[in-house]
Amino acid sequence: MNRTHDAAGERQCFHAWLAGVNSCLDESGIAMSRMYLNMPEFWNKQIARADDLAAESSGSKELLTFYARLLRAQAEIYESLRSRKDWLPSGDLESDMSVVKPLMARILKTVAVHGPAALASEAQVLLGDNSSTMALKLFDYWHNPSDTEFFAKSILQPYARWLAETNTRPVGRELAGGERTCPFCGGRPQLSYLQSKESGAESGNRDLLCSTCLCSWEFRRVVCANCGEERPAKLCYFHSPEFDHVRIEACDSCGHYIKGIDLTRFGLAVPLVDEIYAAPLDLWARERGYTKIELNLVGV
Repeated sequence: MNRTHDAAGERQCFHAWLAGVNSCLDESGIAMSRMYLNMPEFWNKQIARADDLAAESSGSKELLTFYARLLRAQAEIYESLRSRKDWLPSGDLESDMSVVKPLMARILKTVAVHGPAALASEAQVLLGDNSSTMALKLFDYWHNPSDTEFFAKSILQPYARWLAETNTRPVGRELAGGERTCPFCGGRPQLSYLQSKESGAESGNRDLLCSTCLCSWEFRRVVCANCGEERPAKLCYFHSPEFDHVRIEACDSCGHYIKGIDLTRFGLAVPLVDEIYAAPLDLWARERGYTKIELNLVGV
């Protein structure tokens, strides 16, 4: 069941909401002098796309500007882990905490300076507290992940990504399994995306991207990513011409939705960033009673 809708009016409402939420964001723009020339391609790709979209986007500019700064802080954490001499992660967060703990301040300082008021205030408190408070938040998130735990999620994403790249199985992440959670770390899907994996294919294959380790896995195309609903009459989609390569994929059985990025329509898209770029679509879904499977790092 395909649903089409003109989101122009709803974007105006979203802009008003966004202006209030992000009024405290630094107005200096996205200019940053530090270059990440040695950073692995994954992080460079996210940062470059966020910078480009922030420069040209109006409705989501503040979100993307903040996210670009957050990505830089995450990339620094990742690079510190990757370049540490004579060390590889054990996958046991408790054992690895002595390495992770000194890196937490990079996220906290970035948010304290550039984040929305509520997050900036919390970051200041955490910076002034001893690091054991933040460490407890990391342990709680690791064993019982929640998309509302912004700081723990943003700090642990680069750690979990490094676990995946070193093929180090995470310990203590024995979460509910099945095809709808990440086969590596058990995380919930942040988004779905279509890409052509075979030359000459008329349509793309669907993958889900993990909200914790940022890796992806193959998933059936016409199935709810939350409850596994397969009946087409229960699955609906919303697409706006303004975001031609992004759509809402909703399920009327469980009332949840996820955003899908179609790389067969626009191959230059970077799913994790373009999902935030299309934030006005989330407003449409929420107003119709759908709940997102996993909030992204900017809270939408």
